[in-house]
This record gives sequence, C-alpha cells and structure tokens, in this order.
Amino acid sequence: MENNFDVKNWYKEKFKELENKTTVDSKTYLHDFRKSALDNLLIADFPTQKNEEWKYTNISKIIKEKFIPAPLVDLPKLSIDTLGSRMFDIAESNLVVFYNGKYNKELSTAFEDKKYYCGSLNQIGSNNENEIKNIIYQKNKNVTAFDYLSDGFASDGFVLLLPDNVQLEKPIQVLFINGLDSEKIYSSPKIFIKQGKSSQAEIILNFIGNAREEYFININTKIILSENSTLNLYKIQDEAEQAFHIDKTQIIQQANSTVNHYNLSFGSKIYRMDLNAELTGENSECNYNGLYLGNENQLIDNHTFVNHAVANCRSNEIYKGILDDKSRGVFNGKILVERDAQKTNAYQSNKTILLSDKARIDTKPQLEIFADDVKCSHGATVGRLDENALFYIISRGIPSDIAKSMLIRAFANDVIEKINLNELREQLNHKIFQHLHRIEI
Repeated sequence: MENNFDVKNWYKEKFKELENKTTVDSKTYLHDFRKSALDNLLIADFPTQKNEEWKYTNISKIIKEKFIPAPLVDLPKLSIDTLGSRMFDIAESNLVVFYNGKYNKELSTAFEDKKYYCGSLNQIGSNNENEIKNIIYQKNKNVTAFDYLSDGFASDGFVLLLPDNVQLEKPIQVLFINGLDSEKIYSSPKIFIKQGKSSQAEIILNFIGNAREEYFININTKIILSENSTLNLYKIQDEAEQAFHIDKTQIIQQANSTVNHYNLSFGSKIYRMDLNAELTGENSECNYNGLYLGNENQLIDNHTFVNHAVANCRSNEIYKGILDDKSRGVFNGKILVERDAQKTNAYQSNKTILLSDKARIDTKPQLEIFADDVKCSHGATVGRLDENALFYIISRGIPSDIAKSMLIRAFANDVIEKINLNELREQLNHKIFQHLHRIEI
C-alpha cells in the first residue's frame, strides 16, 4: 500500500460511485443521512493510540487498506449450503440473512405477523418511516470517523419494531455473512431494535465469514427499550481470521426495562466492541455477559459503559477472557452513577486466563460515583489455569489435556450457563474448544 494513501478521499470517491449507481434513492431520507455522514467524515479523525479510549488498539491496518464498499460489488448468489454448520441449529426460530450487509430475502424466513416489523432497513414501509428516522438520527457517544464511515455507507440493515404488549414466541437469528474471495470488501449494516411497552424479544446476532481476502465490517447498533420491556440479545462474532470487525452499540432503557446482553467473540484479526447503556427510567436493569477467546495474533478490545442516570436501577457485568498464543485482549469497563441515581446497585467483574506466556491482557475497570446511597463494586483478575486444581484433577488419573479442558469449561461457565436457549448454549460450548484447539468436554 502506498504511503500517501488518503483513506478519506478513497471513501469520498467511492461514495460518488455509489451515488451514480443508485440514483433511485437519491431523494430519500436515508440518502440525505448518508451524505451528511460523508461530509462529517471528511473533517473527523480516525482514532489513534494517542486517544485514551484506543491506546491499546492499533487500527492503522484498517485505514491503510483500499476496502471496496459492498454496494459497489456484484455479490455471488448464496445458497442454503453456503450457510453450512456456521448457522446455529435452533429448531424453533426465525431466520434473517444479510450477505455483506445486504438483505437476502430468499434465505430469510417470511414474517407474516403484521403486528410488528422484522426485516430489512431498505424495505421499511412509509408507516414505519418516521419511527426509523427518530432512531437513526440519535447521536452516538464518543463519535469518531468510524461512526461517520458506518453511517455514510449504511445501505441496509436489520430492523425490529415491536409495538406495545407484543412478546415474540420464537427467537430471531440474524445471520451476517461477510467477506469475499475476490475482493477486499467493506460493509456497514445497521441494526435497529425498538421495543414498545411490555414487549419481549430474544435475538441472536451471528456474524460469520469464510473469505480468503481481508474484509472490514463496521456496525452501528441502536436499541430502545420502552417501559417494562425485556430483550435477550446474543451477539456471536465468529468472523474469518483476516477480518476487521468494529461495532458500536447504544442501548437506551426506560423504566422497568431489562436487557440481557451476551457478547461472545471468537474470530477476526481485530475486534473492537463499544457497548453503551443509558438507564434513563427507574427500576431498569442492565446485564452484560461477555466471553472473549483469542489465539494466534488476534486483538480483542471490549469497551463497556453503563450510565446510571436515575435512581433504583441495577447493572451486573461479567466479562471473561481466555487468551492463547500471541493474542491480546483489552477490557475497559466504566460505570457512571449520576448525582440523582440513589439506590443504585452496580457490579462489574473482568477475569482473564492466559494460556500462553506470550498472551497479554490490558484491563481497566472504572467506577465514577456522584450519589451517596449506592452499592457498587468492581474488580479484575489475570492469571493462568489454577495449578492446584490442575494437579488435583490429574492426580485422579485424568489426562492433562482433558484436565485443562475441564478447567476452561468451568471458567467459561459463568457466562455460558446464563444463556436461556439450550441449543445455543451447547453449540457455543463446542465453539470454545474448537477455537482454542482443545479437547472438548
């Protein structure tokens, strides 16, 4: 790659190509939104390691590569065989498929229930347009050039709009298939979830890749939970080893709402997750459950934030990591308790096991408290497999490899056992040992 490569100008020119190719939507609100984002991209900065929030994550490889936006590429046809074993086998579920950010109607389940909308951003009808506008224009926190780049090429994405009092009977699996063998491709799907009062949903966001070429996926997720609503959201990132994956997720919770967020990371060369929750209504509850596994030269960076803005709310966060070879993990978790947020109950824990002398973790749990009647705690530990426990298991005649697998499973179980879906829980357990190249138990 030439040293004088101008990444902003590259995407500016690609946006012009996209405008010429898709003149049909040139007068829509989505086009105006994208165009405004590209204008902001030209004056915004990509983060560097001089930025405190990015000090351990070198993204120079991402911004020095000429990734081609997916809408400019003719994608090969997908078949059900393409999905293979990468899709979670959950009998009672609905399926929504995106291929490099573009909705694939043929492989997606037809949603016939007219009580709610579930499907493609591009296929939103006029009756839901104003609702989407209100979501899409909400401002993100800690905006960087990556946010504007995501907005600028947001040609499609997953949308779930649940009215009041609607409880989904089946989980929804949203499958994002990314990468190509022939091109270094860039995609930026949107994910918008808005739940009405007393609604309930269970959603699996499954990101996979199987391409020979490098690719870059840059996601922006916005979630709004109304009063008394509940969301179980599982994000499983299992991209190809040459992928770059960035996701910023913003959750806004109203009174008595509950979110259970599961963030499980297996793949990609660089993974960056910014997960932010705003607890704006009393008696809301936010639960973060994270498990990150690294091997070879992977970099996994998790930044979490919970803002307790009002009184009588709860948050519970458990993030666990298992790092092998020369992989590197980053965890930065912050809890903010504002002055009016009395009776807050907040807990945060980050624990990491290093399976190799060359693996590394940088962890920084944070509490910022301005209220005086609260229960808050946080902590972090880094270590290796418990030698005493390992010796005890081996002394009972169990081979060393199996003994280590037993300890790995026990360590990960704090996160895995909380998953409500039995089929998903067992398949994720399989992925853990498959990724770490260990004997499965």
